[in-house]
Amino acid sequence: MIQIDLSGQVAVVTGGSSGIGYATAELFLRAGASVAICGRDEERLANAQARLAQPFPRERVLAARCDVLDDADVNAFARVVAERFGGADMLVNNAGQGRVSTFADTTDDAWRDELELKYFSIIRPTRAFLPLLRASAAPTITCVNSLLALQPEPHMVATSSARAGVLSLVKSLATELAPERIRVNSILIGIVESGQWRRRYETQARPGESWEAWTAALAAKKNIPLARFGRPDEAAWALFHLATNLSSYTTGSHIDVSGGFARHV
Repeated sequence: MIQIDLSGQVAVVTGGSSGIGYATAELFLRAGASVAICGRDEERLANAQARLAQPFPRERVLAARCDVLDDADVNAFARVVAERFGGADMLVNNAGQGRVSTFADTTDDAWRDELELKYFSIIRPTRAFLPLLRASAAPTITCVNSLLALQPEPHMVATSSARAGVLSLVKSLATELAPERIRVNSILIGIVESGQWRRRYETQARPGESWEAWTAALAAKKNIPLARFGRPDEAAWALFHLATNLSSYTTGSHIDVSGGFARHV
């Protein structure tokens, strides 16, 4: 069995209070790292911190409220991480949900909001944590992106466009930061179980239809070969691989975590 010991290392996960971010934080803790998570919802953050601190030492878990689109918030979060843990080795940029809208019903303001969210949820944390990462022996930046970057959907036109741009951003960062030994990669997720999908289930499912039946039917409709939604921990394992020395010779790459949903070769 392959094992990795991250004792003494520090992982930072934005959007870490639930879903993929929470699952990723849990993996880092299991491997021995200290973990800092952030999010905008203080109650959800407190609950996440309490859950993570049950199986793991409380001193290895930090949760802080932070809006990743706010420079002051992000810089304050980086300072707190530095004060608490002394540095950072792995940054996982995970914040940002999708926007359902066609070209016809997407306003200029909606375009600006979506582009700002997808770009600056990566740009601002990366900028804030770079000084700490530069001091690390094995620094990495790993981003959660979407298959929409390569397989756009007309009902998510703004998100698809922004996600495509993130592909280039990750590649550019990887090239620019390679001389400093900072690896930059991303994952491309398909449909992953989340609170957003749970809310859709609650409003769209037929009376008596189970979550499992509803998601299986949707996966079949979308022709997902593995015939189901992905789980947060499955995306988290891909992030963990890219963020650690398990992928020490990989940078500027994108791992598809979509259950075969990708149509391109």
